[in-house]
Amino acid sequence: MKKELLIGNHALARGAWEAGVRVAAAYPGTPSTEIVEAIAQYKEVYAEWSTNEKVALEVAIGASIGGARALAAMKHVGVNVAADPLMTLAYTGVNGGLILVSADDPGLFSSQNEQDNRFYARMAQMPCLEPSDSQEVKDMVGFGFDLSEQFDTPVMLRLTTRVAHSYSLVELGERKEVSLKDYSKEPTKYVMLPAYGKARHYVVEERRKKLMEYAETSPLNRVEWADKRVGVITSGIAYQYVKEVMPDVSVLKLGLTYPLPENLIREFINNVETCYVVEELEPFIEDQIRAWGLPVIGKELIPRVDELNSNIVAKTVGAKVAELDPELAPLAKPEAMQAAATAETNLPNRPPLMCAGCPHRAVFYILKKLNMVVAGDIGCYTLGATPPLQAMDTCICMGASLGVSLGLEKARGNEFGRKVVGVIGDSTFLHSGMTGLVNMVYNGGNGTLIILDNSTTAMTGHQDHPGTGYTASHEEAHKVDLEQVVKGLGIKRVQVVDNYDLKAVEKAIREETEADEPSVIIARRPCALLSKEKEATCVVDPEACRGCKICLRLGCPALSFDGKKVVVDQVQCNGCGICTQICPAKAIVKAGEANE
Repeated sequence: MKKELLIGNHALARGAWEAGVRVAAAYPGTPSTEIVEAIAQYKEVYAEWSTNEKVALEVAIGASIGGARALAAMKHVGVNVAADPLMTLAYTGVNGGLILVSADDPGLFSSQNEQDNRFYARMAQMPCLEPSDSQEVKDMVGFGFDLSEQFDTPVMLRLTTRVAHSYSLVELGERKEVSLKDYSKEPTKYVMLPAYGKARHYVVEERRKKLMEYAETSPLNRVEWADKRVGVITSGIAYQYVKEVMPDVSVLKLGLTYPLPENLIREFINNVETCYVVEELEPFIEDQIRAWGLPVIGKELIPRVDELNSNIVAKTVGAKVAELDPELAPLAKPEAMQAAATAETNLPNRPPLMCAGCPHRAVFYILKKLNMVVAGDIGCYTLGATPPLQAMDTCICMGASLGVSLGLEKARGNEFGRKVVGVIGDSTFLHSGMTGLVNMVYNGGNGTLIILDNSTTAMTGHQDHPGTGYTASHEEAHKVDLEQVVKGLGIKRVQVVDNYDLKAVEKAIREETEADEPSVIIARRPCALLSKEKEATCVVDPEACRGCKICLRLGCPALSFDGKKVVVDQVQCNGCGICTQICPAKAIVKAGEANE
């Protein structure tokens, strides 16, 4: 069999294709984005970027009811959006197999919170699978579809950032063509009226009991016996850290973490002298084991916050194990830990910044200049909250800018005057901003919404959405007209401005925030990274530059200060010209215009 080096997300896509998936839907969100991007390359699979995660899961549900194997992929906070259909899906069950991929983000590499979505599996009473490397990711997809159809249940496949984006060898297989299951009208199964739903709850409970029996002998859970003085129960990427740090201890590796195999766990704990539980984030496994009255050591040592790594495991569990026998934990030696701590301390601090020429920068520069209260949203533009712009007051979740801005207005009234502004991206507006705008109009809000239309979903890697005119397969599609949408939602005042025109941006914001009715400004300029042609870059006239550093307030990475004068990095500069508009000495000009 051919082997290939794949990240977990690409292995998942391959596994879905091999398992005969027919429909895959997602909303892009790191660390899950590459899954549907990769699935879209397979001609046998219909793949789409849905408007949000709820819709993505609903599309997968429809495909499953129609008899096809279906998959919905999203990051951990996306499951919050999809929770409404998910909880009822647990009652209806499936026809064709259905997998929900939850890509959790311990360490908040690109998220607004850390949450452990294994609790969703428990709440929905559905199996949760946790792979530890790319090969297991691929294998568990096929296993998950079989499990889904065997037990008439959705299945959660939980990745974490490190599994989703780490490479390991994967043995490739062939596609298994799975015939469509027959569709039949079954209202008592799929129409969740209260009476039908009540009956289905009994079905869910019986299914849970059968899954608990199955967990005891599932091949996804395995014991690796070694030195029985120490045992470790672990799952997911934490398994790799345990094996790296303590290769000689006995390990119970759980690939099926809900429901947990009580008898298997009891037997393992009874056969070791001391047992530890090593898991990322919440004590999901540990709490259940303790509820059974079994002695384990876990979160007393392992932190509940941030991403795990081998150093943390070595410093905590490894160090404890080393007290019993240093040979069992070679990475827990003091000199190794000191070297690791020194390396971590010496890492440079590189906070994220908007790209050079980012069209969002100008809008936030003006918002700060005008001292606006800004309710922000999820996207590249969230960086408008960081120094030196610091022009965003709140950011809660996708689409929250509108509700938050209305709440601020209603709570504080005239104290804020007309200075509350909501800011949202084009993709996020279509994801979950429209309902907030309707709410603002309906409930008599006077806020101003700025839609930062950069013609893509930039934060996750330039995926298309309904406003770009292209599908996930890069086929032409209907392009949503944002101006017509907001007018259709009840907005009468709509202005479209070019982000690179500072005077136009400031004029529009001043006008709309002084109006006595809700309004929308569409700040339109494609993402700087999408531009195919580079404009003339900016240069500094050293004779004219006074060293005032006002231009540095933009936070553009192409601008720096050499101690006396501002310098423009010609490699990074894309010629947006925003800095030329704010330089009081007119010392920054477009190349070729310096002597004019």
